[in-house]
Amino acid sequence: MLNQRLQQKLLQKLSPQQILLMKLLQIPSIALEQRIKQEIEENPALEEINDMEDLAGPEMEFDESPETDENEVEKEEEAEVKNVEDEFDLEDYIPDDDDTPSYKLSTSNYSPDDERKEIPFVSGSTFHELLFSQLGLRNLDERQEKIAVYIIGNLDDSGYLNRDVTAMIDDLMFAMNIQTTKDELLQLLFIIQELDPPGVGARNLQECLLLQLRRKEEPVPSTELAIKILDRHFNEFTKKHYEKIIKKAKITEQELKSAIDEILKLNPKPGNSQGETTKTNHYILPDFFIYNDNGGLEFQLNSKNTPELRLNRTYVDMLETYASSKNKSQHKDAISFVKQKIDSARWFIDAIRQRQNTLQITMQAIMDYQREYFMTGDETKLRPMILKDIAEIVNLDISTISRVANSKYVQTPFGTFLLKSFFSESMQTESGEEVSTREIKKILSDCIEAEEKGKPLTDEQLTKILKEKGYNIARRTVAKYREQLNIPVARLRKEL
Repeated sequence: MLNQRLQQKLLQKLSPQQILLMKLLQIPSIALEQRIKQEIEENPALEEINDMEDLAGPEMEFDESPETDENEVEKEEEAEVKNVEDEFDLEDYIPDDDDTPSYKLSTSNYSPDDERKEIPFVSGSTFHELLFSQLGLRNLDERQEKIAVYIIGNLDDSGYLNRDVTAMIDDLMFAMNIQTTKDELLQLLFIIQELDPPGVGARNLQECLLLQLRRKEEPVPSTELAIKILDRHFNEFTKKHYEKIIKKAKITEQELKSAIDEILKLNPKPGNSQGETTKTNHYILPDFFIYNDNGGLEFQLNSKNTPELRLNRTYVDMLETYASSKNKSQHKDAISFVKQKIDSARWFIDAIRQRQNTLQITMQAIMDYQREYFMTGDETKLRPMILKDIAEIVNLDISTISRVANSKYVQTPFGTFLLKSFFSESMQTESGEEVSTREIKKILSDCIEAEEKGKPLTDEQLTKILKEKGYNIARRTVAKYREQLNIPVARLRKEL
């Protein structure tokens, strides 16, 4: 049975301004410029402040319809005008003469002392283009060249061919109507493997390293031994079972060390030697700069490459014209459109201003909290700090602090770090003192760096060392921290 009833509910909903602010908070400075440019393209009421003086545009003329003496039309127009005035007051969108501060209509994203710099990007030929240019120097007919180009197109960014030869034969038949055989395909692959950089076109790591060793112009005994080890004892080599290699190859430890030195000079990813220059995301643009000014810490928000914004005066003038017009009903749609764009522009400018303020107070709180570290650069001086600690200091929500920390970088006198890396859990020592888990990781890293490479420390030994220093943690915790530091197990750290 259907019925109707009235019901009252209390709901919490985010306003469009809050959603916009959250989205702007979580993007780094390097992406903020693109976001601002996108907003300027989508909203004509928003514009960038240039150094050049604004040129006065042509005055806009609005055609007014001739008045009629029909009473019905006049009543309809009066009703429409009243509806427009009831929806919003145009006076709220028209600034008074010299009464509206300029900061309410614009946002300045950098101080006059800041030097405006462009983000450096590297350009160059791609890895595949380099191979195509070398392929043109080979004596191949048109059919063979098409197959070779197809093979190069299947190489990944590291220079490896990870596709099955049989599958490539089928693809050539169905996609390019070229019938070939496995022998012909392998023959062309061997030609590609002769191209630069050495090792390109390999189907696995073993083949890649062997291709590079066999390309050496003047092979020495250690090179020949390295080829023998990779060809016959590759599995033992990857697992660093050096005793087995010495026994099976009937060589001395010094000879094995010389061969391994030759192998370590090789490039396991030959494609990256050229491909790395074509990527555009190598550079980290810091969001904050921290300086040590004669014992006092200062920080600066990086607002370079971020344009200054303001409302487009043309749109404000349009509203003034509409407000003074007698026939507002004829421009009802235009008034609504201009109002919407001006509202959107004001929200965006205000969101940018709030973003700057949030970043500044958050960074100030983090800098004060970790002052001892930023003064010395000693990671053992880092205090345990979680998102809740900073949120309580700045009176903001934890989710807001998380958005600020997750994607922002800070440049310090000791390097550039992700802001999130300064947050860590706490752990108690045997004396009851709370220390940061990052401090423990630093000590763990120092122990591994100072270990004897011929006899690396196991996780059990590292656990014992940390306990002697007062850090009572389990072996599995040591293994977890070691993996977070991207440090392999003791057997894989062993060196001759």
